[in-house]
Amino acid sequence: MTDMREPRRAASGTGLHGHGLTLRPWDPESATDVDAWLRGHTDPEFRRWNTPLRTITDSAGARASLAVRSADAAAGTSMSYCVTDAADGTILGQVGVNVIDQVLSSARVGYWILPEARGRHVATRSLLLASTWAFTELGLHRLELGHALGHDASCRIAERCGYRHEGTLRGAMWESGRRDAFRDVHLHGRLATDAEPDAP
Repeated sequence: MTDMREPRRAASGTGLHGHGLTLRPWDPESATDVDAWLRGHTDPEFRRWNTPLRTITDSAGARASLAVRSADAAAGTSMSYCVTDAADGTILGQVGVNVIDQVLSSARVGYWILPEARGRHVATRSLLLASTWAFTELGLHRLELGHALGHDASCRIAERCGYRHEGTLRGAMWESGRRDAFRDVHLHGRLATDAEPDAP
């Protein structure tokens, strides 16, 4: 029996499997993927804690955003995974390994989960898979995770996935829905040498 704690490459080399999930690249040409990306970015809870560089309000914007993600993956600067249920392929959310720096051997991770998939440890399980991939396949030494101060759910996810709280970054991200005001960020970090946490 396969140990579900260990992520493995899909046969095509483009996905990860484990913890009851499949992580695959987003497809800008898929109407289903575009719809899920749009729903994720227009969800009020997402907007409460995140202010993206470009606000996505329609399918055209979502498709363009996914095309940029695909280009970044091809360039090796980031990898955005569509988180799906391993049993039926239902899209559950997103997890990304971003700002990949091979010189400093580091990257930043982030995630969001669709409303109907919350409360099932999807963020925790997908972050564990993506983190192990970044350490083993990319050979990175350090991963960072930052979330807005007060986002207690994200703080718990980070800690469950072995990301230790390292401090508070003052004024390090935009306030919700604004680009002229800033808020503090909780910084978490995990090293390749840290112990692998157990999946829920």
